[in-house]
Amino acid sequence: MGSTWGNAIKVSIFGESHGTGIGVVIDGFPPGVPYDEAFVLREMERRAPGRNKQSTQRKESDRPIIQSGVYGGKTTGSPLCALIQNTDQRSGDYAPLAAQPRPGHADYTGMVRYQGCNDPRGGGHFSGRLTAPLVFAGAMCKLWLKTQGVQVGSHIQSIAQIQDMPFDDVDVRPAQLDALREAEYPVNEPRVREAMLAAIEQARLAQDSVGGVIECAAIGLPTGIGSPMLDTVEGRIAALLFGVPAVKGVEFGAGFAFAALRGSHANDPLYQKDGVVLTETNNNGGVCGGITNGMPLIVRACIKPTPSIGMTQQTLDLTTGQTAPLSIHGRHDPCIVTRAAPVVEAACAIALADLLREAKGYA
Repeated sequence: MGSTWGNAIKVSIFGESHGTGIGVVIDGFPPGVPYDEAFVLREMERRAPGRNKQSTQRKESDRPIIQSGVYGGKTTGSPLCALIQNTDQRSGDYAPLAAQPRPGHADYTGMVRYQGCNDPRGGGHFSGRLTAPLVFAGAMCKLWLKTQGVQVGSHIQSIAQIQDMPFDDVDVRPAQLDALREAEYPVNEPRVREAMLAAIEQARLAQDSVGGVIECAAIGLPTGIGSPMLDTVEGRIAALLFGVPAVKGVEFGAGFAFAALRGSHANDPLYQKDGVVLTETNNNGGVCGGITNGMPLIVRACIKPTPSIGMTQQTLDLTTGQTAPLSIHGRHDPCIVTRAAPVVEAACAIALADLLREAKGYA
């Protein structure tokens, strides 16, 4: 099972949704980074379930228990391991899914891939629950990136058809990212929040779900990080983003909008200010030829609607070989986008920390 990623910094995720616990081992993490527990716990809280009616009512503290890699309040350089206990499982809700795989979920593909030996409770290792240790790893990488002058943040770009104001891709400010990190619903334009929440509530009452987009920015990156062709900045970030359950699309800068532009409008003219080379626009999202160009890195991740919905659906009954109605019970998110911002940030932070450590010769 491919749950290890990285070159200079290797991240291994372990556990299942309804097992005794989940966690992460981070190998290659730099020594001497102060362990800011308050910051880490805040990052975990942003993703945690049960905080409002827009998320599953499963209650988990998501408090990481450090097993190794921290001593005297600083990272040691040895493998950093954190365990997160599972305390609020209701495995009985998932018993019918052994015979009737959920449409749009990994129930069927996981069963085939692992010959029926996979843990199906709560989605097992395929569950969004496994993003908790990813957020811990991302929080640690953010702490190190901050020492290098790099900051990562995000906002909810859209939920359903409702759009937030995008980042100014040539001028993303640290204070803006700090404010978004502290917001319960991170949006740039506060007036769209109520419309987003209303769309989620409509889906919840209809026993349905909605998706959306998270826009993430990284600022302070030096020029020249990354490699061309098969080891690009975009490829490394996308590999981790697609490891997040429910991510089905990733774009950088103008992304798919490039298809409607002419080169004269798509290109980013270069100029120099105070000895620093910048670009007038940032359609390429801070990356050219797979290498950072010193502008803000802008990436968006599309989050699909939660497959687990209360509305009756048709699916295959594996015991009879016939399609039959399926009514899913249990505690599920009508919209996981509201909890996805720290997860997308974490994936980007881990990838960027790995790239930066590699550029410094630690691969």
